[in-house]
Amino acid sequence: MADMGIRGKMVVKDVMSSPVVTVNEKEVVTKVAQLVSKHELGCIIVTGKDGKPLGIITESDLVARVLAKNRPRYKMAAKDVMTAPLITIDPDETLSEAARRMSQLNIRRFGVMYKGKLVGIISSKDILAITPELIEITQEKAKIEGKTVAEEEYPQMTGYCDRCRQWSDALEEVEGSFICENCKSEMKNEY
Repeated sequence: MADMGIRGKMVVKDVMSSPVVTVNEKEVVTKVAQLVSKHELGCIIVTGKDGKPLGIITESDLVARVLAKNRPRYKMAAKDVMTAPLITIDPDETLSEAARRMSQLNIRRFGVMYKGKLVGIISSKDILAITPELIEITQEKAKIEGKTVAEEEYPQMTGYCDRCRQWSDALEEVEGSFICENCKSEMKNEY
């Protein structure tokens, strides 16, 4: 992670991966697959003759467009498999805006462009990886400032209960676990 300094919001450059592994548009797909495996990547950026990014090849692109169709991968070029154009974002864009745009566009990765150059890549996994820490920081800040967290400031969490493993639209944090209303009631009865 880049040095965050003192700033009110986290931005893309704080969590993006850099440098980015790229391949030329004419590179054969087997070489792309080898790079994905060697560097343990989820994607590779495809560049043109001028080195500018044209598109992206993800692991799922390789599966859906090459393996599933049993295409001759020794003859296929990266440009035949890539998703184009590469959707990009500015490194100073907030993480919340990046997540919002990923959701709207139904994508998991952005190329990060600065002054016309590809400087990094950010994925939904990068954003999710720091979310627990952001929640803890927000809670600690509220405690330090002596504020109580109003329920309308933080909408109820949805997901699977850590205790009963059932889906709930109203999880609450209890002793570091996210618990549904039923399990919370049961826990009160146990004490």
